[in-house]
Formats: sequence, C-alpha cells, structure tokens
Amino acid sequence: MTDTSPPPAVIPTATQPVAPVVPLTDGVVTLRAHSRDDADAIVEQSTDPASLRWTTVPRPYSRDDALGWVEHNLSAWGEPGGTRSWAIEWTDETGAPRYGGTIDLRPGAAPSAGELGFGLHPDARGRGLMSRAVRLVVAHAFATPVWGAPVTRVHWRAVVGNWGSRRAAWAAGFTFHGTIPGSHPDPDGGAEALDTWTASITPGDALSPRTPWFAAPVVEGERVRLRPWRPADVDAIEPRDDPEHWMPPRSILRPETFAAWLLTRQERMSEGAAVDWCVADLETDRALGSVTLFSRGGPIGDAAELGYQFFPSARGRGAAKEAARLAVAHALAPAGEGGLGVRRLVAETAADNAASNAVLRSVGFVEFGREHAVDRVAGGGWGDGLYWELLPAGATD
Repeated sequence: MTDTSPPPAVIPTATQPVAPVVPLTDGVVTLRAHSRDDADAIVEQSTDPASLRWTTVPRPYSRDDALGWVEHNLSAWGEPGGTRSWAIEWTDETGAPRYGGTIDLRPGAAPSAGELGFGLHPDARGRGLMSRAVRLVVAHAFATPVWGAPVTRVHWRAVVGNWGSRRAAWAAGFTFHGTIPGSHPDPDGGAEALDTWTASITPGDALSPRTPWFAAPVVEGERVRLRPWRPADVDAIEPRDDPEHWMPPRSILRPETFAAWLLTRQERMSEGAAVDWCVADLETDRALGSVTLFSRGGPIGDAAELGYQFFPSARGRGAAKEAARLAVAHALAPAGEGGLGVRRLVAETAADNAASNAVLRSVGFVEFGREHAVDRVAGGGWGDGLYWELLPAGATD
C-alpha cells in the first residue's frame, strides 16, 4: 500500500454538497463512493499492523476518524483541484460485496500530473484486487481531464520495503525510476526520514507488467539446497579470506552490509534482472554462500551471467560445483517449465582464481577470451581477467 492517510478527524455533517463520484468497474473490482457504512472496515484497515507500518495513518484511529475521512473524501469531489477517492469493493467467497480498501488520485505538480495512493483491508489482500483498481484509476485518469487538463503522467511512491504496493504498481505497468533517499516521514515517528521507491506511467503504456518479476525457487541437489535468502542468514556469513580483486567489493557478503545487499538483490529480481539464491547445506539449511543469474543491462533476455561466492568453511566440499550446476539447469530450462529459457550463459573470473575457474569448467563453460592487466592485485602489479561462455547444443542453430 502507499500512503492513503486521512486528514485530522472532522465531525461529519448531515449533508454536504459533493459532485457525483465516477464509478469504475472491471467486473471483478468496483470503485465507488465511500459510505458511512464503510466506517468499521476503515477502522479495521487503519489499525492493521501493515497499514501502521507503511502509512502515516493517525494513531490511535477511531470510528469518528473514519467518518470524518469519508466526509472529507466525498466533499473533495466537489473541488476543481481536489483528490478523487474511491472505495474498493469486491465480492467474497459467499457472494457478498465487501469493502476492500481505498484508492485515490491526487493532484500532482500540475493539472497534467496525478499521484496515486492506495491501501487494502487485510481481508482483501493477496487476491490481485489492487492491481485491478490501479488499472481502472489510471485508465480513467488518461481518458478524463480530471483537473481541467489531460493527465499525461501518473506517479506512484511507496516506502522502500513495501513489496505489496510495489507489486501492484508493477502489475499495472508502471516504470520504476529508482529510490529517493530520505523522502517520507517515519510512520513510527522516528527522527530519520525513510527512503521511497518511485515509478510512473503515461498514456499509451500497456497496463501490464513491463518486465518479469523473478523469484528464487527452491532447488535441491545431493549436498545443497538453493533457496531464497532470509534475514537470519546474516549469522552464517564468515569473514572473507581471498584476494580483493576476485570480486567487486559491493557484491561481497558482509554482516554489516547484508541488509542493503539483500534489498538490492530483491529489487533486481523484481525488475527481472536477476535470480539470487542462498546456497544452503541440504541437511542443516545453514547458508554456505550465494549463486546468482543476472543481467548487467536490464531484464534477463536470451543470455544471462552466472556468479557465485562461498564462505571459507564451505569450500572444497563440492558445494560450489553443485550449486552452479543447479543454477545453470534453471537458466537453460524453458520458461514454460519454470526456467529462464536463456540461450547463452556467460561468466567472468580472475585468471588466478583457480577454484572458480574449475567450477565453471565442471558445468560446461569454456574460456573464450582474456583481458590482460585488468585487475589490480595485492602487492602491486596487474592480473588478467577471463571470459567464459556456455552454449548448449543447438543454441547456435
């Protein structure tokens, strides 16, 4: 959810002039005017832990707050430059219509720009309802001069880590632009502002995902298990004891940077640019290192790069070779069978990294190039870099 925080409570009047709320529906989700009958569900949503975590909804939150917010939303429809807010309605398993949350379109920097805000009631989450609501509002914005001029861009923003909100924007076709540091108040009242993700969409953009959203599927071998990383895996990270030129510093697993390291990899998977696994011991499930398939320039297409790193205690056990084999199999498997369906795999290593080079050879990579004097080595001097590729039989046909 993005921030749909209500204003301070006002006492609702018996009647208040408003313009008609434009209803929208796709046959599954209906966007309608808020009603006083929604008040109890609004309180449930506004006191839910996820809402409290990601929005600046007032704390505590009462039924009077909800009634005042409903009245404020309705009256804003009568303002030429007001926010356009809808209640999200869906039908549950019994066939009964339910209040599902709120979505609003707020005026941006000019009448041609809007800003999207939304939040779901806990009972409505995980059903794909918000992406439907987002598509309805975006299509309405581009078809209607909401604030007296054609809307040519709708913006979305959410606190970093709000994956539910990000997935709704992704599913509706938004283009992600990056992270804005220190740009949102801490909902818990902390002194430091929080970072936010930002994205937008324009007329003519398809209201569907622009890139894949990859996950790290669980894959088991004889010794290791490839699985998603968990925050608790930080406890397994060991000090690095190999030459610095073997891996870019920003990619190295370290306890003090693990949270940022993991967030970056989760973001890259959400952009279709990588699949990152924790390599865990099959018996104990303790993290041994990482293996990744990635693209250096946008989403993974018909080629991907293989990378890996292992903690000192995990080396010499065959774990790296098996993890690489499992990752390669996932990369080459057809997309229809759950793989990436790539045609070609590549890798880069330092020429003096004999163990890493042996891993690549063991899974079928062949050296196709050498770059001389590219790596600054400890004690002075320069080392060579090697380039590798794996082309399955028939890949060049």
